[in-house]
Amino acid sequence: MGKTVVSAALLHRYRLVSTLRYWKPVQTGIEQDDDTAEVVRLAGLTPEQVLNAGVRLPRPLPPHLSAALASAPISLPPLMDLAWSQPESARFIVEGAGGVLVPLNEHELMVDLIAVLGLTVVIAARSGLGTINHTLLTIEALRNRAAAIGGVVMVGEPNPDNRIAIETRGAVTVLGTVPPLNPLTPAALQASALTLDPTSELEPFFL
Repeated sequence: MGKTVVSAALLHRYRLVSTLRYWKPVQTGIEQDDDTAEVVRLAGLTPEQVLNAGVRLPRPLPPHLSAALASAPISLPPLMDLAWSQPESARFIVEGAGGVLVPLNEHELMVDLIAVLGLTVVIAARSGLGTINHTLLTIEALRNRAAAIGGVVMVGEPNPDNRIAIETRGAVTVLGTVPPLNPLTPAALQASALTLDPTSELEPFFL
């Protein structure tokens, strides 16, 4: 849910800068938890603002396993073709599935899809206990593969100590925190999103 909330928040934050669209190339557990539908709800997207195509698998498991059980192996070229078929002027928020080292098939990981699509990564990180190790490992994995990192958005109760540790030890910018919202409504998320990325570091990627 964290990545989905961050995706919707970034759509709210930058929709006045650029005409943004949303795409989740790989989704598992589609019958129980449709992330695309949730982003449409939270960000108030129209059908034209969503690329609702790609790998859609029924079981809520890691992509490679869900694909194997569905006898539908994941291949990167069709996803690349789908991306390249979009207008050159299109700007997307692209949401991953699992972490950057989650397998997509026997040979490729989510980070490989990130690389072939040339994406800049915004890491959605929990704000609480355990996030320092998890987030720093994610940063290290991305840098080892020369993937660009746009920053980190933390999700949960604000935690200044964890934020400082991630920024200083990871040499990244924490773009802000999306706090718990109950209920999680489009209006509440939009209001929270206005505080993200106060120096507009991500803006160049959307122009």
